Amino acid sequence: MSKSPASAAHYRPETRLVHSGTLRSQYGETSEALFLTQGYVYNSAEECEARFKGEDPGFIYSRYSNPTIAMFERRMIELEGAEAARSAATGMAAVTTAILAPLKAGDHVVASRALFGSCLYVVQDLLPRYGIETTLVDGLDLDQWKRALRKNTKTFFLESPTNPTLDVLDIPAIADIAHSGGARLVVDNVFATPIWQSPLALGADVVVYSATKHIDGQGRCLGGIILSSEAFIAEHIHNFMRQTGPSISPFNAWVLLKGLETLGVRVRAQTDTAGRIAEALASHPKISRLIYPGRADHPQADLVKKQMRGGSTLVGFEVKGGKQAAFRVLNALKLARISNNLGDAKSLVTHPATTTHQRLKPEDRAALGISEGFIRFSTGLEHADDLIEDLAAALEKA
Repeated sequence: MSKSPASAAHYRPETRLVHSGTLRSQYGETSEALFLTQGYVYNSAEECEARFKGEDPGFIYSRYSNPTIAMFERRMIELEGAEAARSAATGMAAVTTAILAPLKAGDHVVASRALFGSCLYVVQDLLPRYGIETTLVDGLDLDQWKRALRKNTKTFFLESPTNPTLDVLDIPAIADIAHSGGARLVVDNVFATPIWQSPLALGADVVVYSATKHIDGQGRCLGGIILSSEAFIAEHIHNFMRQTGPSISPFNAWVLLKGLETLGVRVRAQTDTAGRIAEALASHPKISRLIYPGRADHPQADLVKKQMRGGSTLVGFEVKGGKQAAFRVLNALKLARISNNLGDAKSLVTHPATTTHQRLKPEDRAALGISEGFIRFSTGLEHADDLIEDLAAALEKA
């Protein structure tokens, strides 16, 4: 197979999103080829032996190596500025593997309390079952990160911006704290996307994505990816995934490759629209609180300017009147559809208190700023004026 001439990382992100990592067969196809195969054949027993020893760099079994999957990983590596990557079946498979694979009983993890519900389950419920201690902190409070650090702390984990309240955490400062104690920092970068934030350049050691969100961006398939150094992927991730099998399918990897081609265009358009929506809702009489990372009134506005290149495709707002008022708004929307997904070409809206964060105790949700009236709005590619009019009409029902 021949390699694309545009595989060098010196190209700008838009170019890398279209060309990076492409492998062409002898047929010279324009679009990346889809290799739907479980296994591979060898010309001789000697070649097979060399492949399994790692002396021949070819593919062995699609559970852990496949040409289409390799193209997706290479494109993400060059976009993110990482040394290596491994893709996974889902975003949660990527998160769980990135956190669990390097750890053993007796290790300690520190994580921000503001996490997606499933991530919180992994940290709070799953890890302790295997003898791994965990501490949750207010991610915005650097002193809490410092106080939580122990001799056996191996991993810090955070989302920024957070799901769903869009808090922005100080990645460089938290990375410095982790490294001062010999720990690594794992960052879930889904809400920022690689278009607006580069955690590795900010000091993080590992970046994870649910590729199901903006990377696919069109509601078609599941996927996830872990990006880090060659050493971290080789020592901790590759063999874990090879033996346990949280593998992405070649078809899904191919879909995600096609999604990457338009990622920059979509995220920029969605962010522009989200900014307009935030502006339109900021002084609405039915809304008691609005959160958008692109606005000067965001609680961490200075930090947003420092570590992000743009705002967000998501807007959070609190409707006066609690759950009943929020439900009336959700049910009155005509364009934005109720869904727990995000990053789609279609605008999607959800009520976190009864969906993504419903398993939390009411007092824990309240501490995170997830009130009964809070709504998370994921902006799609519709015309901004249509979405603003749809929201305005729905808010009249609150």
